[in-house]
Amino acid sequence: MHISSPPLLTEEELRTIARTISEAEGKTSGEIRVSIRRRRGWRDRKFSIAELALREFHHLGMNKTEEKTGVLLFICVADRAFHIVGDEGIHKKVPDKFWDSLADTMSSHFKDGKFCHGICSMIKEIGAVLQKEFPARGSNPNELPDDVVVS
Repeated sequence: MHISSPPLLTEEELRTIARTISEAEGKTSGEIRVSIRRRRGWRDRKFSIAELALREFHHLGMNKTEEKTGVLLFICVADRAFHIVGDEGIHKKVPDKFWDSLADTMSSHFKDGKFCHGICSMIKEIGAVLQKEFPARGSNPNELPDDVVVS
Protein backbone atom coordinates (compact mmCIF):
# COMPACT_ATOMS: atom_id res chain seq x y z
CA MET A 1 0.00 0.00 0.00
CA HIS A 2 1.35 3.41 -0.96
CA ILE A 3 0.57 6.32 1.29
CA SER A 4 1.13 9.64 -0.41
CA SER A 5 2.68 12.49 1.49
CA PRO A 6 0.73 15.70 2.01
CA PRO A 7 1.23 18.35 -0.66
CA LEU A 8 4.07 20.81 -0.14
CA LEU A 9 1.69 23.75 -0.66
CA THR A 10 -2.06 24.27 -0.42
CA GLU A 11 -4.12 25.57 -3.34
CA GLU A 12 -4.34 28.97 -1.64
CA GLU A 13 -0.54 29.06 -1.22
CA LEU A 14 -0.10 28.23 -4.91
CA ARG A 15 -2.38 31.17 -5.78
CA THR A 16 -0.38 33.40 -3.41
CA ILE A 17 2.85 32.43 -5.18
CA ALA A 18 1.30 33.10 -8.62
CA ARG A 19 0.16 36.56 -7.43
CA THR A 20 3.65 37.26 -6.08
CA ILE A 21 5.14 36.31 -9.46
CA SER A 22 2.68 38.57 -11.27
CA GLU A 23 3.48 41.51 -8.97
CA ALA A 24 7.24 41.01 -9.33
CA GLU A 25 7.03 40.73 -13.12
CA GLY A 26 4.93 43.89 -13.36
CA LYS A 27 8.05 45.94 -12.70
CA THR A 28 10.46 44.12 -15.01
CA SER A 29 10.80 42.64 -18.47
CA GLY A 30 12.08 39.46 -16.77
CA GLU A 31 10.04 36.29 -16.34
CA ILE A 32 9.88 34.11 -13.21
CA ARG A 33 8.49 30.57 -12.94
CA VAL A 34 8.23 28.08 -10.10
CA SER A 35 8.13 24.34 -10.76
CA ILE A 36 7.52 21.80 -8.02
CA ARG A 37 7.79 18.18 -9.01
CA ARG A 38 8.70 14.67 -8.15
CA ARG A 39 11.14 12.58 -10.09
CA ARG A 40 9.32 10.83 -12.92
CA GLY A 41 10.38 7.21 -13.02
CA TRP A 42 13.73 5.57 -13.55
CA ARG A 43 14.85 7.97 -16.30
CA ASP A 44 14.87 10.94 -13.94
CA ARG A 45 17.07 9.11 -11.43
CA LYS A 46 20.12 9.41 -13.66
CA PHE A 47 19.94 13.23 -13.64
CA SER A 48 21.18 15.60 -10.94
CA ILE A 49 18.89 18.32 -9.56
CA ALA A 50 20.73 20.88 -11.71
CA GLU A 51 20.19 18.77 -14.83
CA LEU A 52 16.50 18.24 -14.05
CA ALA A 53 16.08 21.97 -13.45
CA LEU A 54 17.72 22.85 -16.76
CA ARG A 55 15.53 20.32 -18.58
CA GLU A 56 12.44 21.87 -16.95
CA PHE A 57 13.67 25.36 -17.87
CA HIS A 58 13.70 24.37 -21.55
CA HIS A 59 10.48 22.32 -21.29
CA LEU A 60 8.67 25.42 -19.98
CA GLY A 61 10.06 27.53 -22.86
CA MET A 62 11.91 29.83 -20.49
CA ASN A 63 14.87 29.99 -22.87
CA LYS A 64 12.64 31.70 -25.44
CA THR A 65 12.04 35.03 -23.69
CA GLU A 66 12.90 38.05 -25.82
CA GLU A 67 15.75 39.33 -23.62
CA LYS A 68 16.84 35.93 -22.25
CA THR A 69 15.66 36.99 -18.79
CA GLY A 70 13.86 33.91 -17.50
CA VAL A 71 14.47 32.63 -13.97
CA LEU A 72 13.21 29.24 -12.79
CA LEU A 73 12.94 28.13 -9.20
CA PHE A 74 12.87 24.33 -9.47
CA ILE A 75 11.91 22.31 -6.38
CA CYS A 76 12.28 18.53 -6.35
CA VAL A 77 10.10 17.25 -3.52
CA ALA A 78 11.51 13.73 -3.28
CA ASP A 79 15.08 14.99 -3.06
CA ARG A 80 14.15 17.80 -0.66
CA ALA A 81 16.23 20.07 -2.85
CA PHE A 82 15.87 23.06 -5.12
CA HIS A 83 17.85 24.69 -7.89
CA ILE A 84 17.68 28.12 -9.50
CA VAL A 85 18.20 28.47 -13.26
CA GLY A 86 18.67 31.86 -14.89
CA ASP A 87 18.93 32.46 -18.62
CA GLU A 88 22.05 33.95 -20.26
CA GLY A 89 20.79 37.55 -20.07
CA ILE A 90 20.47 37.21 -16.31
CA HIS A 91 23.97 35.79 -15.85
CA LYS A 92 25.51 38.69 -17.75
CA LYS A 93 24.24 41.16 -15.15
CA VAL A 94 23.58 39.28 -11.89
CA PRO A 95 26.58 37.85 -10.01
CA ASP A 96 26.74 34.29 -8.64
CA LYS A 97 27.07 35.74 -5.14
CA PHE A 98 23.44 36.96 -5.34
CA TRP A 99 22.15 33.49 -6.22
CA ASP A 100 24.22 31.84 -3.46
CA SER A 101 22.86 34.26 -0.87
CA LEU A 102 19.32 33.73 -2.12
CA ALA A 103 19.70 29.94 -1.93
CA ASP A 104 20.98 30.19 1.66
CA THR A 105 18.00 32.31 2.68
CA MET A 106 15.54 29.96 1.02
CA SER A 107 17.17 26.93 2.64
CA SER A 108 16.62 28.43 6.08
CA HIS A 109 12.93 29.10 5.30
CA PHE A 110 12.51 25.53 4.06
CA LYS A 111 14.21 24.06 7.14
CA ASP A 112 11.64 25.93 9.24
CA GLY A 113 8.82 24.48 7.11
CA LYS A 114 7.93 27.92 5.71
CA PHE A 115 7.68 26.85 2.08
CA CYS A 116 5.24 29.45 0.77
CA HIS A 117 6.94 32.28 2.66
CA GLY A 118 10.38 31.17 1.43
CA ILE A 119 9.27 30.93 -2.19
CA CYS A 120 7.48 34.29 -2.10
CA SER A 121 10.47 35.97 -0.43
CA MET A 122 12.74 34.58 -3.10
CA ILE A 123 10.43 35.75 -5.90
CA LYS A 124 10.37 39.26 -4.44
CA GLU A 125 14.18 39.37 -4.22
CA ILE A 126 14.54 38.08 -7.78
CA GLY A 127 11.94 40.59 -8.92
CA ALA A 128 13.85 43.47 -7.29
CA VAL A 129 17.08 42.49 -9.07
CA LEU A 130 15.26 42.01 -12.37
CA GLN A 131 13.58 45.40 -11.96
CA LYS A 132 16.98 47.04 -11.46
CA GLU A 133 18.72 45.25 -14.33
CA PHE A 134 15.76 44.73 -16.70
CA PRO A 135 13.12 47.39 -15.95
CA ALA A 136 9.68 47.14 -17.53
CA ARG A 137 9.40 48.86 -20.89
CA GLY A 138 6.37 50.02 -22.81
CA SER A 139 3.59 47.48 -22.82
CA ASN A 140 5.68 44.88 -20.89
CA PRO A 141 4.00 41.71 -22.18
CA ASN A 142 3.82 38.70 -19.88
CA GLU A 143 5.72 36.16 -21.98
CA LEU A 144 5.14 33.15 -19.69
CA PRO A 145 2.34 32.03 -17.35
CA ASP A 146 2.62 32.99 -13.68
CA ASP A 147 1.06 29.83 -12.28
CA VAL A 148 3.14 27.32 -10.33
CA VAL A 149 3.84 24.10 -12.23
CA VAL A 150 3.14 21.10 -10.00
CA SER A 151 3.76 17.61 -11.31
